[in-house]
Amino acid sequence: MIQQFPVYAVLPCSDVERAKTWWREKLGAKPMHEDPGGAWYECAGGTMFLLTGSPNAGTAKNTAASFQVTGLEQVMEELRGNGLEFLEYDQGDFKTENGVFAMGPYKACWFQDSEGNTIEINEVAREG
Repeated sequence: MIQQFPVYAVLPCSDVERAKTWWREKLGAKPMHEDPGGAWYECAGGTMFLLTGSPNAGTAKNTAASFQVTGLEQVMEELRGNGLEFLEYDQGDFKTENGVFAMGPYKACWFQDSEGNTIEINEVAREG
């Protein structure tokens, strides 16, 4: 039943203004709407994410949100040009090279925003 409704990511921020500036400067993202809950960002396909104030910002060690792209390396190059740094992992079979993890048709990279939230960018190669 729940799958029939839209879903969005909520990214906690200890400083929403700092986070908004970071998302604008590093990723070119601007809020579509702001309210007492925080800053709302519209993405492709009717998806959204919310930057909201929270004392728990950056405490989760997991991926908080994921963006599916085409041309992962090109997206990474553009973001690096904005000063974004990608995380490197070396955990057995889970290892990045130049920021990219690859497994079959799946490639991904991760970065942390100004609040310590881990964000993924991924690409799944489509056959034919």
